[in-house]
Amino acid sequence: MKQFLLNREPDRDGLVRLDGSDYRYLIKVRRLATGEIFTALLPNGDETQVQVIAIDGSTLTVKCEAGEAGEPLNNTDSHPQIILFQALPKGDKMDLIVRQAAEGGIAQIVPFVSAFSVAKTGAGGQKFSRWEKIIKEARQQSGSKIATSLHVPMSIEELFDYWKKFREEEKEGTAGILFHHREIENSPKKGLEQKSLHGYLNNDPKIVTLAIGPEGGFSDKEAALFMENGFKPITIGDTILRTETAALYCAAAIRVLLLEKDSWEMKQPK
Repeated sequence: MKQFLLNREPDRDGLVRLDGSDYRYLIKVRRLATGEIFTALLPNGDETQVQVIAIDGSTLTVKCEAGEAGEPLNNTDSHPQIILFQALPKGDKMDLIVRQAAEGGIAQIVPFVSAFSVAKTGAGGQKFSRWEKIIKEARQQSGSKIATSLHVPMSIEELFDYWKKFREEEKEGTAGILFHHREIENSPKKGLEQKSLHGYLNNDPKIVTLAIGPEGGFSDKEAALFMENGFKPITIGDTILRTETAALYCAAAIRVLLLEKDSWEMKQPK
């Protein structure tokens, strides 16, 4: 179901002024008039009722109506967050990855440059702005209430610094899963031989981070670094997926397992 996303929080009176593409969409496409009410999502993902207060030239003023207790009408669910660490692929493949991640309810998208990334520098402002626009369009089209955030592309060293700081700040449990194109033999750490998504998710993590490589996957050195930083390696199936396919495939597998967590139990080894 299509929905509208507000780019900014309402002021103390509940008012938001819209222009540009938002104005054109609501007035030219949806043909809303003064006094009409529609449902929208606030930047944090909360749902609210919005009334058109005034139309002035190329500016639209709307008012967000809170529920009986003064809170937004609906809050986002309490399912575990999924974060995507995506190595930058070549060409425009990142556009598709960003769109699919936003449609699939990914909470954060963190692009980074890995050893096999063709792009050796971070994305410019124009490309980053395009990704932000893609996220908004994808959420409006899909109806996802997850407020997907996008990080500026990082180096792999910056990525691990971010991951360490993130784990230290988060009080809830986190799980890091490294999706690799082949099984990793002679793992430098014990306890990584579980090779099961159910096993990795069985401890009820509140945040799950998945790492996806570019074309060619991760180098052996990078895979070792991920594991040294707490990521658990896994492969899915016996086929090698394109990087843009792997991101959607693996995120969907994790999301389905998390959504159905209450309906399955881990089988204990005999």
